[in-house]
Amino acid sequence: MLLKTALLVVALSALGAFIAGVVLFCLFFFVGKRLFRTVVQRLFGLVMERLLQDKYHENLMELWSAVRRTSVQTILEIGLRAEEGKLIRRPLGSAKTLPHYDTLMFIGAQMARLPKDASIPIDMKVTLGTKAEKPLQIDIPLMISGMGYGVGLSEEAKRALARAAKQVGTATNSGEGPFLQIECEEAGKYIWQIGRSSWGHSPQGIAAADMLEVQMGQGASLGYKTHEPNSVKGKAQKLMGISPVESVVIPAVIPGIKSPWDWPKYVSDLRSEAAGKPIAIKIMATGVLERDLAVCLEAGFDVVVLDGCQGGSSGATPLLCDDLGIPSLLALVRAERFLREQGARKEVSLVVAGGYATPGECLKAIALGADAIYLGTVPLFALVHRQIHKILPWEPLTQLVYYDSPYKQRLDIPLASKSVANVLKSMVLEMEEGVRALGKTALSELGPNDLVAMDEWTAEVTGVKRADTWQE
Repeated sequence: MLLKTALLVVALSALGAFIAGVVLFCLFFFVGKRLFRTVVQRLFGLVMERLLQDKYHENLMELWSAVRRTSVQTILEIGLRAEEGKLIRRPLGSAKTLPHYDTLMFIGAQMARLPKDASIPIDMKVTLGTKAEKPLQIDIPLMISGMGYGVGLSEEAKRALARAAKQVGTATNSGEGPFLQIECEEAGKYIWQIGRSSWGHSPQGIAAADMLEVQMGQGASLGYKTHEPNSVKGKAQKLMGISPVESVVIPAVIPGIKSPWDWPKYVSDLRSEAAGKPIAIKIMATGVLERDLAVCLEAGFDVVVLDGCQGGSSGATPLLCDDLGIPSLLALVRAERFLREQGARKEVSLVVAGGYATPGECLKAIALGADAIYLGTVPLFALVHRQIHKILPWEPLTQLVYYDSPYKQRLDIPLASKSVANVLKSMVLEMEEGVRALGKTALSELGPNDLVAMDEWTAEVTGVKRADTWQE
């Protein structure tokens, strides 16, 4: 009996405590909510009062006018310049909105031409450098662009990109950094980028690569570069063979090139080292593109890699990002037209880069004549998928993948490689679906006649017929 009474007392006490807790919670909730609303309303009122009563030159809205005239980014960069009076380096390229592929639309097959069933396989294979003894063959038209170890990405990031490329049967590019043996070993197809630096002409890289890529420029970078003393440390510094106490100046031109007439001998000498592998040239697309391409043809390059001004970099000055070059769309149509007019289109492969982020943009580029597309920003952000919690909100996402970041070892390599591979697989699946929707079975069957232009300017620059006047 005493036990029952004790249990009853305990139960009633617990129930009483619970009811009291609920009452207190409700009381604090409603009182707190009312107090919170009152405080916020009062603060809002004070802010609005100041904004509406202060003279314009004392008003915070003065900044609003400045931002509308320029941008938050421009104001930030003014501050960065004011801090030390040195060159500032902006990663990931320009934020400008430039003509791209939005005003082009595909012509779907439905009545006059029938679409293909989902069971029909699509040939997505690409061969680059067809005139070389050992052309580069990849299973998909998307490749991972050059992002250099040490000068940009960490070893963890480079290994993850290499693994991803191997999983989907494509190639990864070394970038301007030193030769990283483990990256090459993890990659299925490896492209060694021969830069202008002292470590750029690496015999190891040349021997291990499936294609060589001579880098004279890219969408967000051109000319010489300077690395300040001790700016590159650790393993990358040793592989580069640079002094920790001296500035490293990367020349504006490939060593040995003093005039356009030096290129044929350079390519001939390099071909003896290449052992039959294709040799590519990577250039920034400019307003005199045809003149540059004429030199490339005369030199005997097997592949032209054309980077539009939307291309990014791990760090280039805002002027180079924003004010040099021409958009990727214009670069592609001008290059394809010039190569065709010179009778070189079947012999010289054309790879494009700079601002390509969706399957639709990539497929349109192929329809306009590109053989393959380099992707940089897409795999870069895919690397940190499901890992952003390791860095946000205190640091930008790129701190997980940059070489000089203290957080680079937090990157989970297997997860990062899987994420990049998944992105590439997904994009290719969408592109295959697009090819079927056009009633075709291979990338090689695509052409400008599969597109219509939504405005007169796009029609004029691409040679594609306008949607409102299209005729057979």
